[in-house]
Amino acid sequence: MDENQKLPVKVKLGFGIGDVGGNLYFTVVAFWLLNYFTDTVGLAAGIAGIAFGIGKVWDAVTDPLMGYISDRTRSRWGRRRPYLLFGSFVWFIAMIILFTNPQLSNPAALFVWAVAAYCFLSTAFTVVNVPYSSLTPELTKDYHERSSLNGYRAVFMVIGTLIGAGAALPLVNALPNRNIGFSVMGIVFGGIMMGATLVTFFSVREPKLIEAAKPKTNFLKSYLCVFKTRPFIFILLTYMMCMIGVSIVSATMIYYFKYIQEKEVLTTIALLILLVTAMIFIPVAVRISKRIGKKTTYAVGVLIMSGACMLVFALGHQLGVVFVFVMMFIAGIGLSTHYPMPWAMIPDTVEYGYLQTGERMEGGYYGVWTLFSKAAQGLFALPLVGLILQVTGYIPEVAQTPLAQLGIRLMFGPVAGVFFVAAAVLLAFYPLNEQRYAELQEKIKAMEKGRKNQPAQ
Repeated sequence: MDENQKLPVKVKLGFGIGDVGGNLYFTVVAFWLLNYFTDTVGLAAGIAGIAFGIGKVWDAVTDPLMGYISDRTRSRWGRRRPYLLFGSFVWFIAMIILFTNPQLSNPAALFVWAVAAYCFLSTAFTVVNVPYSSLTPELTKDYHERSSLNGYRAVFMVIGTLIGAGAALPLVNALPNRNIGFSVMGIVFGGIMMGATLVTFFSVREPKLIEAAKPKTNFLKSYLCVFKTRPFIFILLTYMMCMIGVSIVSATMIYYFKYIQEKEVLTTIALLILLVTAMIFIPVAVRISKRIGKKTTYAVGVLIMSGACMLVFALGHQLGVVFVFVMMFIAGIGLSTHYPMPWAMIPDTVEYGYLQTGERMEGGYYGVWTLFSKAAQGLFALPLVGLILQVTGYIPEVAQTPLAQLGIRLMFGPVAGVFFVAAAVLLAFYPLNEQRYAELQEKIKAMEKGRKNQPAQ
């Protein structure tokens, strides 16, 4: 495969389908896990938030370590693909364990179980997702082809999110009780995650790494190099802000429709409107990015999301469900930029880092990216939702007080919206565009040519 040419559609499809599993995982954690812990397992909302926080401390070790390991892996399947093959089965098992309610009466034992099961699932995701994402900059170096590749991937991201958002509640409610329902959901969703990952394993081949570019630095130094890559830091922080905002809205949505609109069953419809709209507009976002640039497209999208959330907060409880559905459609247009744009921008920053260090450390960048993505969700967004629910007096399965209702509305609007605005501000400082990337590639070619001309040691 020539990494500078157009990629075959079958490669784009095979690569993209792998993120059905990744986004199904993120959707289940963002939309349902807090509610599962509080309303089915029986954890207090604040304690559940602490469990998420501990999981993120664990991720601080496993995510960067997985990137470091995959960069240095050598096998007949390449650096990344062995982990897709074997990690997919572990992922499947971890989903079953987490969503099988242990039905423990001891609060301390229940908390320990929640931490252990969540950490196990998060680690299984890391083993698969960090190597998977690290394939992105290796498959093509073309500036716009990366947008196209990640456009395909983004469609499958939305499909994964649609499955998690649209099928979870109907599947759980179709079973005799929620304990059985969530257990079956874990089996079905875990099987989908495993299957999608295996499709990518069999569909994509890794390009050969040139000997001079193989990483030789130790663990600590390699990650210091990642954090010295200025464009990467800006897009990383931007994505974190967006992930926090999206995760807050996602986790709050079931509470909003259950206790504000008093129509829990409409949660699924609202999610479907949001996500189907995003999927329809992803190709539009990719095309627009070729005209106005990746970062501008992304910035406009996150501001649209912020505006829609603020309108739901201000008017949704008065104007009713139809108005909220219209806002979900508008938010979906903005969300369409959140799927392909950051993933098309990370590989450009990896090239920037390669020019700085002379070493290919894709796994290092995506290990840090995965860590901060999960931290945005599990260390910031979900604990924040749990804390606000607890502080405002939320009690499961009863009519909420005006203060608790206000807390739910605030999370859906201003709390999430401020993170979207912060993302747009950060994007203003992202330095790479098409012209600067072309200059970067010329410098890399000169660097690699100089290496070839050096006498053998």
